[in-house]
Amino acid sequence: MTEIEEYIREFLDYLRIERGSSANTIEAYGRDLGAFAAFAAAEGVDEWRDVDRALAERFREALFSEGYASSTVKRRLSALKSLSRYCTLEGYGKGNVASTVALPKLPAQLPDVLTIEQVGRMLDASDRTDAAGLRDRALLETLYGAGLRASEACDLNLDDLFPTEGFCRVRGKGDKERFAPLSGSAQRALDAYLAEGRPQLRSSRRAQAPAVFLNRRGGRLSRQSVHHIVEEAGLMVGLEGLHPHTLRHCCATHLLQGGADLRLIQEILGHSDISTTQIYTHLDREHLRTEYLMAHPRAKKRF
Repeated sequence: MTEIEEYIREFLDYLRIERGSSANTIEAYGRDLGAFAAFAAAEGVDEWRDVDRALAERFREALFSEGYASSTVKRRLSALKSLSRYCTLEGYGKGNVASTVALPKLPAQLPDVLTIEQVGRMLDASDRTDAAGLRDRALLETLYGAGLRASEACDLNLDDLFPTEGFCRVRGKGDKERFAPLSGSAQRALDAYLAEGRPQLRSSRRAQAPAVFLNRRGGRLSRQSVHHIVEEAGLMVGLEGLHPHTLRHCCATHLLQGGADLRLIQEILGHSDISTTQIYTHLDREHLRTEYLMAHPRAKKRF
């Protein structure tokens, strides 16, 4: 292992232990910094003291020449800047060598959002009575109804559901917990799945599995499976490449169209950037649920 790779491993440990970053965040940093370590090794650079701005600039140009999108180049350079900042604070090398490397500008782009009618057609097309069908309908309704990330839906346990109160407890980025409203169609789809679908998916070997969403072997549903389920649901109504995060964007957009204010939406989605959250006041759960019921298009609609 080269010195650069050792510092990367140390930095990832710092993110996990000191910063409380999620496993997905650490995995992403590891991938991006691993690409830099491989590039540095190909350039004959194994020690951090030999990393300089010129190497960082060549890494940037190499990424573009290999055909990577500007978003990928920006993410990998941002990861390198974070590593360089960490190494500077720890007294390694020549200082923050990547601080002045220019990040590519990304074109302003709004996330893809489906209409309320498109979401309704997609959910209705996913309505099946077998165990997997009940699970898929409940999953799709939950992703859209509560604005969850794919990983957050996978991490849901049975004791995270509070059907009487109309909430689910969500573990977001950095293991931060929040409560998201879960009512109307989403709650009814979950009730049907938990009563009729989940017992069929639960295997005797994993009879005590706490996960809400199970795969066909009775284990916890994976993020890859969630992506596949969402993509298949989109194809059924002619929507190619439908992504779980699109349903999260739809939740936020449709709430806003329904009259919900931005503070409510931020609370539901669990956005944690301090520069954003400092300007908002905390919303209590009852107000959160009341506003949600008024604004979300499927909070009361029956399927």
